[in-house]
Amino acid sequence: MSLVDWDFAVTLGSRVSGPGPDVGPDEAAAAVVELREGAERSTPLVSEYTGLETTAGTAPVLVVDRAGWIQANADGFAKLLTPIVDKITEKKGPPSGLSAAIGSRVTGAEVGLMLGFLGSKVLGQFDPFHAPRGRLLLVAPNIVHVEREIGADPHDFRLWVCLHEETHRVQFTANPWLGEHLLSQMNTLADTIEPTAVLEGLRRGAESIRSGGGSVLDLVSSPEQKEILDRVTGVMSLLEGHADVVMDGVGPTVIPSVERIRKKFNQRRQGVGTLDKLLRRLLGLDAKMAQYRDGAVFVRHVVDKTGMDEFNAIWSGPETLPSKAEIEDPDAWIARVL
Repeated sequence: MSLVDWDFAVTLGSRVSGPGPDVGPDEAAAAVVELREGAERSTPLVSEYTGLETTAGTAPVLVVDRAGWIQANADGFAKLLTPIVDKITEKKGPPSGLSAAIGSRVTGAEVGLMLGFLGSKVLGQFDPFHAPRGRLLLVAPNIVHVEREIGADPHDFRLWVCLHEETHRVQFTANPWLGEHLLSQMNTLADTIEPTAVLEGLRRGAESIRSGGGSVLDLVSSPEQKEILDRVTGVMSLLEGHADVVMDGVGPTVIPSVERIRKKFNQRRQGVGTLDKLLRRLLGLDAKMAQYRDGAVFVRHVVDKTGMDEFNAIWSGPETLPSKAEIEDPDAWIARVL
């Protein structure tokens, strides 16, 4: 049984996103090579700055086009929705007939529109749910589009993007439990929501992206659900804030035009997404941009006060991750953990 016609979602999403900027074959091939090399170059830079140790090659780096990113995320959504599918089947049995086909097609269209919109925006994404250790996706046409749009030096901008996304790869591969923890939180949240509400939430998520309307968060009301969302928000704020701190710490040492890139990029950052932003949209968290800024403030405060080695206690396990409240009050996390 499928709640979503994923093949249709991918086909529609790829059509909506379009192929991207006009790039000749030689330029495209050179960009692919440079992005792969940039990711490889970023690994030791990130590890040295953060103190997080990871083995090269533990999670593959894939340079993809827009359709490739859409396919990867459709696969990821299908995995996240598996508990919902099992729950429906257990309660009601698998649907059949014309109504089931129409329902999955309609939902596939909504998801396809959402993925198509995001597929034209995302620069890179670490997918922690891809077995066995995740994978890093770099969306070449979008990177080329943005570097042209903001007038950035292509070599500098590509390495800058790689530094950010490679930080996420290091976060998850140096701490294998982290992806499992995040997936368990998502599955637990899905378990508390009625199946029909999940479908409605997907549709609202798609509508939210197009018109700024409601989202899955509108369907979350119980204390248990809000507690899970707070935990997810805390983790996502930490991961994004940590990546920003690493970019700002490493960038000036290897990227001559990093200040100009950061200034120009911040002007267009609204709407540019990675995995955390995709999840945030679906969960209704994109209205909470301040929490992501707070993530960087949290990391800087703890590192400045205790040092990077002490800060890295945060990666010890789920119990040392900051809560949403601690992201806003880093001294409370320091008092609890250090």
